Amino acid sequence: MKRILLFIILTYFNPVWAQQKTNLTVEKIMRDPKWMGVSPENIRWGEFDGHIYFRWNPENLDYSPLYSITVRDQEPKRQEEDVTRSFTQQTQYNRSGNRAVYVKGGDIFIYDLKTRSEKQLTATIEEESKPQFNVREDVVFFKRENNLYSLSLINGELKQLTNFVKGSKKKGDAPKLSDQNQWLKENQLTLFDVLNDRKQKKHRADSLEELQRIKLLRELPIAENEIVRTIAASPNLQYIAYIKYSPAKDNRNTIVPNYVTESGYTEDIQTRNKVGEEQGATAAYLYKVKEDTVVRITTANLEGIKDIPAFYNDYPEKKDSLIKLDKDRAVNIAGIYWNPVGNKALITVYAQDHKDRWLTLLDLSTGALQMIDRQHDDAWIAGPGIGGSWGGENVGWIDDHQIYFQSEQTGYSHLYSMSVDSRVKKQLTKGRFEVQDLVLSKDKKTFYLTANKEHPGITHFYSMPVSGGTLQQITSMKGGNEVSLSPDEKWLAIRYSSSNRPWELYLQENRPGAKAKQITESRSAEFKAYPWRSPEVISFTNRHQDSVYARLYRPETPKKNSPAVIFVHGAGYLQNVHYWWSSYFREYMFHNLLTDLGYTVLDIDYTASAGYGRNHRTGIYRHMGGKDLSDQVDGAKLLVEKYQVNPKNIGIYGGSYGGFITLMALFTQPEVFTAGGALRSVTDWAHYNHGYTSNILNEPINDPKAYQQSSPINFAEGLRGHLLMCHGMVDVNVHFQDIVRLSQRLIELGKNNWELAVYPVEDHGFVEPSSWTDEYKRILKLFEEKLINE
Repeated sequence: MKRILLFIILTYFNPVWAQQKTNLTVEKIMRDPKWMGVSPENIRWGEFDGHIYFRWNPENLDYSPLYSITVRDQEPKRQEEDVTRSFTQQTQYNRSGNRAVYVKGGDIFIYDLKTRSEKQLTATIEEESKPQFNVREDVVFFKRENNLYSLSLINGELKQLTNFVKGSKKKGDAPKLSDQNQWLKENQLTLFDVLNDRKQKKHRADSLEELQRIKLLRELPIAENEIVRTIAASPNLQYIAYIKYSPAKDNRNTIVPNYVTESGYTEDIQTRNKVGEEQGATAAYLYKVKEDTVVRITTANLEGIKDIPAFYNDYPEKKDSLIKLDKDRAVNIAGIYWNPVGNKALITVYAQDHKDRWLTLLDLSTGALQMIDRQHDDAWIAGPGIGGSWGGENVGWIDDHQIYFQSEQTGYSHLYSMSVDSRVKKQLTKGRFEVQDLVLSKDKKTFYLTANKEHPGITHFYSMPVSGGTLQQITSMKGGNEVSLSPDEKWLAIRYSSSNRPWELYLQENRPGAKAKQITESRSAEFKAYPWRSPEVISFTNRHQDSVYARLYRPETPKKNSPAVIFVHGAGYLQNVHYWWSSYFREYMFHNLLTDLGYTVLDIDYTASAGYGRNHRTGIYRHMGGKDLSDQVDGAKLLVEKYQVNPKNIGIYGGSYGGFITLMALFTQPEVFTAGGALRSVTDWAHYNHGYTSNILNEPINDPKAYQQSSPINFAEGLRGHLLMCHGMVDVNVHFQDIVRLSQRLIELGKNNWELAVYPVEDHGFVEPSSWTDEYKRILKLFEEKLINE
């Protein structure tokens, strides 16, 4: 009895000791994530009501209800779902910031901030979008379906500004008659005067109607297969620029069979095409309203428009052919940005081969684009805020003569401004860090930005004058700070997390030194019962003399055979070595389990990971499985030399891109890795999608060497260790066909030290807890059975 009482007392007064008795299992980790508690998400400010709205699920329901707080009342209160109908979207303020137009429920509204009054401007079945004030602020123009409209705030007059028409067939066009029927028609008109008179009257009426229609609103023709992607009216309503997109024709899509269906029949899923297929094309036009004329926006004057990418130096015959053709490179016209008064338009253009981004000014008389900045990269253009096929672009006007934009000119994505008159460019932020998000204040005097200035794995919110200067750090919590600025720019709603605590909502005044107050507590008691580790963030120098960051989990008592596991994150361009809660939270918990079992675990932000600048991002150009793989090998060497890991007992695993690296590791580095788990892996890059792959490896037909040296299927003969492959059968990202083709290759090579686990109802990202559990039980079994050398 005394021993029982002593145990209870120790447990009560030593909660850390009690927590350590809570053992992890794969079954516990891989349950529905709600067991952990559900973090707040979709955080947004009410534009005019002072509320912060967010989705949260503290009651562990089947869905996440809507909650809100205010600055004065910070206790979360559950809201009725119909509140979302009052949410504003696409809000645009006038210059003084005292009026705003916005979309709500598909209609246009205007709000007066002084009188706190709202007025509905449209009430239609059609969806309206993208409202904006004209330069005099007496008209609101907006998009309805495929056209632009203007609405006078003085007399309520509604005008249609564009008239996009599919095809070129005119109203009243009659089908062509056969020779016989044409003779009969002419004979009738000869015989009967009344028919001839009626025809002449109808012709005059039709001609008058056509003249009146053309006089009022010009038709802007679009082909049957074309899409009007962008329509942008100048604030003075004198010009309308628009971009048409023509999808590629006759591209072949991959079919993914779905075997487990409600119908009982196998149903085909039409998915994407493969890299190298023909790409769609954009064409841009300028409609001059007063002149009632349309001109094509042309890119022929752009510097480097005829340049031949450097990789063609490896293919002299192809390069000679391109030189002889002397053709402009294919480009995509992306963004159209009018200055506040509407007499200048900034247009962004990207090369389809991904090597260039041009910032241009539109010549309003000729439609020609005049380059004001060119960012070129022999690899590919990307990076935070830069745009292209990998993300959005932070571009805009500070005033009528100055623009701002981001560029990797110095090797890191930084903020720049430029006078479009003098073409003088000014770098506003500097250093070995990235500007990851950007907001220009309503009064156009301050930039608010998110950057990893303190450390690659820590993000903070900063302010800076638009003219440049010292960055003022506003947030202070070490970890990840996702900030939503209040409409009056006085408060910050912060979604914050650390490496061992999931995301929570905090509220803070928008000033340096202000303390953030925690609003939500989402962790379940069961989740808090285990002492989750804060992995050690380390760095090491790889064989190329580059700094590489990693998360390290070290066991208190290693297994006697000193095994280690290296985890490879997915996506390639993604950051997982940081001080905030990982999107790979299941893997994070699995690493805690492995550490409990005596494994050392290393999680590397290998070459091509996000957060470290241009050189790190493009280090895999034309060779996936090059530097990104050698970083894993160098990490294994570090484990052996510094952390006493047995070199015969190193395993590796990962999903998607991580699965690809695992295959390359087992096939090309068998002396380093004893066992590996390759999940939802790309096995042949020539079968992946265009938008991602063509950036890094160009196109298979143009750069076959890059695909040859980057695709695991070409190196399968090197398999010596133990390989587990897992793949969802309805994966519409990395198709199941990928793993089937590799399996056939392994069969033909006579390899027998591999296995394939398939998941019939799973896409790329697994959903069912039973699938997650089965997959990770197999991974754990692989390591427990194969990493046993003494």
